[in-house]
Amino acid sequence: MREGFIKGMDLSTCRELEECGAKYFDHGVEKDILDIMTENGVTMIRLRLWNDPYDKSGAKYGAGTNDLDTTIYIGKKVTEHGMKVLLDYHYSDFWTDPGKQFKPKAWRTLGFDGLKAALHDFTRDSLKAILDAGVDIGMVQVGNEVTNGLLWPDGKLDKDENYNCDNYPAVAELISAGIDAVRETDDRIPVMIHLDNGGNNLMYRAWFDNYFANGGSDFEYIGLSYYPVWHGTLSDLENNMNDMVKRYNKNVIVAEVSTTWTLRDYAEYEKLGEGERKGIATKKELVEKLEYPPTVEGQVNFTKDFLGRLDKVMGGRGKGFFWWEPGWVPVPGSGWATPASLKYIEDPGPCGNEWANQILFDYEGNMHPTWDVIRDF
Repeated sequence: MREGFIKGMDLSTCRELEECGAKYFDHGVEKDILDIMTENGVTMIRLRLWNDPYDKSGAKYGAGTNDLDTTIYIGKKVTEHGMKVLLDYHYSDFWTDPGKQFKPKAWRTLGFDGLKAALHDFTRDSLKAILDAGVDIGMVQVGNEVTNGLLWPDGKLDKDENYNCDNYPAVAELISAGIDAVRETDDRIPVMIHLDNGGNNLMYRAWFDNYFANGGSDFEYIGLSYYPVWHGTLSDLENNMNDMVKRYNKNVIVAEVSTTWTLRDYAEYEKLGEGERKGIATKKELVEKLEYPPTVEGQVNFTKDFLGRLDKVMGGRGKGFFWWEPGWVPVPGSGWATPASLKYIEDPGPCGNEWANQILFDYEGNMHPTWDVIRDF
């Protein structure tokens, strides 16, 4: 493995999964999931941080309920296993992505300057608390998939078909407030800015051209999400990564990646009734166009191809990857949302896992041979 190359995994739900009784097996031998990580060459664990993932009555939002205490709990265990943490700030009380960037409940009445100050202070104070707890932070991600901005509507990017928008200055200010807070807390920690749709070069060019043109604070890594069911071909991803390196002189990391390994339903493992889940396992139209079929062998071959392309990014500046939630096995009690969080994000639900057919284990928790590819790369 090239020195400094990050083999990463997002394990943000691992505390919840532990509490729900999830088990993992290496050739029939039950093991702690963090032991599996270290034994297979993983060097960094990505952990999301939500501001206040509870409703007024204290009901959990689920999907890991990743508040500060949970992040510290997982982060300390990760550090004890000799791995670093990528801290992923969502700046929301629940999920953020290009389709939703809800303000934290406590920030909803703030004006723009107040939002900037709140974002800065939350970043500074939470990062300091995590560092003081002994967590080894290897990188900080300021915002999650901020393709369409953050803290809507103040920081929303309503772009036209050419990705033009007049609100890029607000986004640059908000993200810079977070970056500046990281620098003030510990200027040795590298920073990532993360967008989705890693195969869309035009979108990336427009976003970062505007960010720099509007005085955005400097950073070290461009993070890309790449899911082949949505984000183009591996060649599209490869071309975009090389262009980001050449155009902006930045290192690149695939901050989220996974691919489907089966179309078999897993509702029985979650003990859900009919209509309680809506995962992509049943959406065959999404996988018909995949370069690699939705099988375990297809996942293995995809991973070989993906890692080979990442390794060939110009100048050795493809610095690593994070498989998204590789251990989210289907168990009762661990879904992507709860009734409380659905109300917060104004989503009708349902609340099932949604992800088990993209993980690196089968539904019973047995390791896929994909781990051999990752370990030996």
